[in-house]
Amino acid sequence: MELKDVLLELRNKNHLTQDGLAEKLFVTRQAVSRWESGETTPNVETLKSLSKLFDVSINTLLGSPRKLVCQCCGMPLDDTSISKEPDGSFNEEYCKWCYADGNYIYTHLDDLIDFLVGHMTNENFPAERARAFLEEQLPKLNYWSKKAQ
Repeated sequence: MELKDVLLELRNKNHLTQDGLAEKLFVTRQAVSRWESGETTPNVETLKSLSKLFDVSINTLLGSPRKLVCQCCGMPLDDTSISKEPDGSFNEEYCKWCYADGNYIYTHLDDLIDFLVGHMTNENFPAERARAFLEEQLPKLNYWSKKAQ
């Protein structure tokens, strides 16, 4: 889905007219109309404002061009699981379980692996296999690779 379609859908879902959205963003109705027609796109600051207003990530506003993955635990991210900064803005690097209110929850890789193994294992994916997988994959994520430096 393209930005223009996402904006139209979110505006309608929130029962806003183009005038109403324009008023909330301190722009003209014509600007909103041009965004929804695909003629222009909002600037970065306006995308941030739209993100806050509709409580969706900028990635979602842009039509989810990137598949987001938590850079701590590797979990796929969507708007319900993306972490937020203390000011309420989305942090598209981490899930809300690894990063909350400006704080990292896991500071030691072994603690995270122990937690995940306890939640991932079943008869088809035993603990040893889960642990080996996580020990191989998690250090490749940005959070852990930066900590290793």
